[in-house]
Amino acid sequence: MKPKPPACVLLLCLAVAATARAEVTDSADHGFTLRIERRITASPTETWTRLVDEVGAWWHPDHTFSGNAGNLSLDARAQGCFCEQLEPEGEGRHLTVVFAQPGKRLRLTGGLGPLQGYGLAGSLNFELEPDGEGTRLTLSYAVGGYVAGGLAGWAPAVDEVLTAQMDRFTRYVATGSSGE
Repeated sequence: MKPKPPACVLLLCLAVAATARAEVTDSADHGFTLRIERRITASPTETWTRLVDEVGAWWHPDHTFSGNAGNLSLDARAQGCFCEQLEPEGEGRHLTVVFAQPGKRLRLTGGLGPLQGYGLAGSLNFELEPDGEGTRLTLSYAVGGYVAGGLAGWAPAVDEVLTAQMDRFTRYVATGSSGE
């Protein structure tokens, strides 16, 4: 018989589910827009620090070039890099920072993952707003451009990946572990 998770884990999952919103807000052949909202159990300042300085602790390793999220870094200043060191040599740029306002807003441009290999432009935005003793964190990602066959079919998969990343981040801030 499989052991049951402790009650505190079940309560955390219910709390995350109760505050979790993820949606494809628009989708067409030429692009799509996603919006994901979470309530984070930390101040905007702490949320920012964990989002930026600790990205390798919560980002899923399956969504890296190297398979090791510890190789990630995020330089949160204009023209900064959301980058990854490759082993034994090399590097990759996931996105470029175009706007950074600590504790409030982070905007990056580029195509994540397989979107990089196409004629696409993307804008990934993190908005942090005080919410009681915590933070309302809203991620939006707008992608547009050309892919043979159109982009509408890509929206659900990208939404699934980014929703999982936000779930990992929410758990990481609440518990110190992203869930692996």
